[in-house]
Amino acid sequence: MIRARGRRPLVAAACLLVALAVTACAGGSGPGVARAGQALAPTAAGFPDGPITIIAPANPGGGWDQTARQIQQVWTEAGILGVPVEVVNRGGAGGAIGLAELVTTHRDDARTLMVFGQVMLGALRTNDSPVSVGETVPIARLLNEYQMVTVPADSDYGTLGELMDDFRRDPAAMAWAGGSAGGIDHILAGLLAQAAGADPRLVNYIAYAGGGEAAAAVMGGHVAAGISGFGEWKAYVESGRMRPLAVSAPERIEGDATPTLQESGFDVVVSNWRGLTAPPGTDEETRDWLIRAAEQMRMSPQWREILRANDWEDSFLPGAAFEDFLREETATVDATLRAIGLIQ
Repeated sequence: MIRARGRRPLVAAACLLVALAVTACAGGSGPGVARAGQALAPTAAGFPDGPITIIAPANPGGGWDQTARQIQQVWTEAGILGVPVEVVNRGGAGGAIGLAELVTTHRDDARTLMVFGQVMLGALRTNDSPVSVGETVPIARLLNEYQMVTVPADSDYGTLGELMDDFRRDPAAMAWAGGSAGGIDHILAGLLAQAAGADPRLVNYIAYAGGGEAAAAVMGGHVAAGISGFGEWKAYVESGRMRPLAVSAPERIEGDATPTLQESGFDVVVSNWRGLTAPPGTDEETRDWLIRAAEQMRMSPQWREILRANDWEDSFLPGAAFEDFLREETATVDATLRAIGLIQ
């Protein structure tokens, strides 16, 4: 969800997250259904007949990489797939490089999947990518995460209000680090500028290929502030290597003292989601099998612990419902990017 009104009336940004859909978990003991500790039975066509590869379309250390490796961990530890699972990083161009590989090199071969999310929708639009998420076969939306605004540990800024006061005086002089251009981090920087009464087109936003690189820029003092997922940068904050100023949640995150953007005087709420998709040419039988694999992961104690440890929310939405959500989300992201001046 995105909402921005700020300290003076602004055009309201549209929602980026529809109401969570809760699906019933598969039961019974029919074909393709796994009991706890058992691998899913292969499809009638024999899928999967080899290892599964998950593309993380960013460099190591960011949210896509983190999510891909957590999926790998659960599918492996819980024995859900019955085949090995590996992760490969294909960073660059806001995920377009990884997406292009999925839709070309791996067309018709669902043994290669890709983690993606809201970040990619905006980045592809901003970069005029020749490939689109609409060419893929969505499997499931998995989780939801709020964003965090941070500064270097030795920064003079103790509150978001102090940071934004300086930003108002000279927006172009303040560098912000985050993920892909046009992604959720960039959108949040633009919405904060808008809420502060500044021109969002003047935000000096430096896009990095992964959350790890953006974190290094913040911790090294190369930028004034940074934006990323709360779970992505939580370890850096807890180790004292960066200072959190605010989170984009409607309320403080349980167990954490960081104030919200709204508490800080900026009426902005932003949430990010991540999911899993398959290449073009994935048939319905294979897609259904992959959805069941995602459902089995979701029900596992390992995945529940990962959600808890990373402060991620379960936003599971499978198959056709996820596909419908993506169509609406793509249109909403486009409208939001136009509202804050990132595209014409």
